[in-house]
Amino acid sequence: MNELYRESMTAAVERLYDEKDDITGVVIASAKKTFFAGGDLRLMTRTTRDDAAQVFAQCEAIKAALRRLELFPKPVVSAINGAALGGGYEITLATQHRILVNDPKVKVGLPEATLGLLPGGGGVTRTVRKFGLQSALMDVLLQGTQFGPEAALKKGLVDELVETREELIPAAKAWIKANPDASLSPWDAPGYKMPGGSPKSPALAGFLPAFPALLRKQLKGADYPAQRAILSAAVEGAQVDLDTASRIESRYLTNLVVNQSSKNMIQAFFFDLQAINSGSLRPQGIEPYKAQKVGVLGAGMMGAGIAYVCARAGMQVVLKDVALENAEKGKAYSQGINEKAISRGKLTEDKSQELLDRITPTADPADLAGCDLVIEAVFEDPALKAKVFAEILPHVNPDALLCSNTSTLPITSLAEGIEDEAKRPSFIGLHFFSPVDKMPLVEIISGKETSDEALAKAYDVVQQIRKTPIVVNDSRGFYTSRVIGFMVNEGMAMLAEGVAPYSIERATTSAGYPAPVLQLSDELNLELMAKIAKASKEGEEAAGRPYAEHPGTAVVSKMLEAGRAGRLRGAGFYDYEDGKRGSIWAGLADLFPVAEEQPPIEDIRDRMLVAEALETAKTFEEGVITSAAAANIGSIMGIGFPPNTGGAAQFMTGYQNKATGEVGLSAFLARADELAEKYGERFQPTPWLRELAASGKGFPA
Repeated sequence: MNELYRESMTAAVERLYDEKDDITGVVIASAKKTFFAGGDLRLMTRTTRDDAAQVFAQCEAIKAALRRLELFPKPVVSAINGAALGGGYEITLATQHRILVNDPKVKVGLPEATLGLLPGGGGVTRTVRKFGLQSALMDVLLQGTQFGPEAALKKGLVDELVETREELIPAAKAWIKANPDASLSPWDAPGYKMPGGSPKSPALAGFLPAFPALLRKQLKGADYPAQRAILSAAVEGAQVDLDTASRIESRYLTNLVVNQSSKNMIQAFFFDLQAINSGSLRPQGIEPYKAQKVGVLGAGMMGAGIAYVCARAGMQVVLKDVALENAEKGKAYSQGINEKAISRGKLTEDKSQELLDRITPTADPADLAGCDLVIEAVFEDPALKAKVFAEILPHVNPDALLCSNTSTLPITSLAEGIEDEAKRPSFIGLHFFSPVDKMPLVEIISGKETSDEALAKAYDVVQQIRKTPIVVNDSRGFYTSRVIGFMVNEGMAMLAEGVAPYSIERATTSAGYPAPVLQLSDELNLELMAKIAKASKEGEEAAGRPYAEHPGTAVVSKMLEAGRAGRLRGAGFYDYEDGKRGSIWAGLADLFPVAEEQPPIEDIRDRMLVAEALETAKTFEEGVITSAAAANIGSIMGIGFPPNTGGAAQFMTGYQNKATGEVGLSAFLARADELAEKYGERFQPTPWLRELAASGKGFPA
């Protein structure tokens, strides 16, 4: 919310007071597609600690106008025609009744926590008074949930739904007419009591000390200042009057706005995500494409998941495998997902059947006749991939987009396996992540022969199936698979050095990674890691480049010799019983004795973070990835790079030296040099990255 908004809002409210005797009630509406967009995030990313007083004063001034609106002596109703997120929803909280159009595309809520902020326009203060402390925190504030109309009504974020936008204003006027004296919000009315009790009430007072511990457990010890600030502002604000609570909220918001963490998250989760969703990585000037019929080759877990998301998006799906029985099992995967959704009330039987009817299992290549899209999802074997494409090419549309789901195999060489030269420009890589129905990212890999038209089509397909696309150029491991390997290898290298296994695991999660690194290695499978390492070595040697083996590779070999390949084999860094993970394997200390002197936990965290960041920089240097937005979103959504950093590229450009406060790429290079001196030359930044820092430029957007 900027100065212009504050001035216009204040002027509008003062006019209401000037004309209050002639007013029956007030309807807050919007002439735009959205109800209200919220604060000026671009301005927030430019603020520094020197701006703190100004940020606080502006926040208080905006809230003063909202408070005046809330205390207007006539009923005030919000007629919500479009998205009301953040500041938009905070405006509605200052009104006595909220009516929302029942459009599933419209979202309401307070998502500030996902941007490293808190709702500072009264959102914390009023939701605590509306829902009670526990519900406001758990359901609305800490997760930053965005609610659709039905969910918003059920939760109480809105009071009424109408089916069309044309009904909003009449419904608002009707409510005012029926409730002429409803001019007070519940918390301003006589006899108000906070739902669930105040912090002083015995029931809540007994539970309150557990809140910080629960939050720490939820965040796995990672540093998320916004969530801590939200908890503090909510609890402190619940113990005082509304106006004092509002000032407390403003102070916590100011601290978040002027510090680096929120800037990192705003960059990734607002600007970068918005750019990708709006098509910044898509070749321009090419007509939008919508796939109608897709052939999915391979009905294993990956193929079955791809079939499901395509059918969910409305495509006709032909799910092909070598045997009809296998294809039918693949279709059953979609049925299983639907049954869970039905049991939770999120899907009807009719909608489930519609989706399932769109999936045709088959073993006959001829059934792919009419397919304008093919997605291959068989094993990582170039010969097998070439074979399954050869079987279906005579049957699919001549201009069909041909996609290979692979995590490591170069797309250019796979394209060469397709005999029809004319097909190569239509061949592209789509790297899905498992499980496909849950993972939000798809990595699009453009080969040397891939046309702009094919890339644009692939971009549209990924968005059609409601996934987020990033675009990378062809190389072994592409972007995500290549980068995650360095984090995993670094975790194992530390184990070989004698770092305590549990320290490695705790450092990983407290850095913000979703899973501890040794646990992740078990899930990824050490046999697969050994194959990838072997293929990487052979590829480098074949290209005439020197190959330096990472010290983590020796750990993989040692574990395989011990018969502990990971979860799939029932034994890895952890013990497993009936597929269920237990404790870290007791024999690990015999293979990798724990050193008497342990490194600082900050070094353990930073070794993994910096290893991935340096490899990300190399992918820019080599032209594999060309967009900071793609690097940030790809690293967070694809391989679990800590969201609180803003992603692998933002981690470098937004790196802050905790001792000096210096922020930027130069501060990151200084930290990398420290790690190189202590732990090895692999942490040395390349001359290219040093030149980039010296130039004062960042990575290309």
